[in-house]
Amino acid sequence: QVQLVESGGGLVQPGGSLRLSCVASGFTFSTHGMNWFRQAPGKGLEWVSAISDSAITTRYADSVKGRFTISRDNAKNTLYLQMNSLKPEDTAMYYCENTRGVRGQGTQVIVSS
Repeated sequence: QVQLVESGGGLVQPGGSLRLSCVASGFTFSTHGMNWFRQAPGKGLEWVSAISDSAITTRYADSVKGRFTISRDNAKNTLYLQMNSLKPEDTAMYYCENTRGVRGQGTQVIVSS
């Protein structure tokens, strides 16, 4: 059974940092590109970042470029999203998703003073 489990969300002050993790199981993680998405309250799903299977290629939405870093550890079947200089507008549920469209249950990030 394909499964993605996100963790690492929480409440953080503006300017703070969080690192999200996504543990994958049930498929060959090292052969799949991966994505992070987010959904803010009352808004649609927004693509945040992508990474290729070998981690050679990464892409970011303009809204997070320079602040977020996507990475992966194929030996641990784990995807990461390092989020720095967080802003209130980064408040959202964050999801990881593989290239076959399987998505985790999400982890909540709240940026507030």
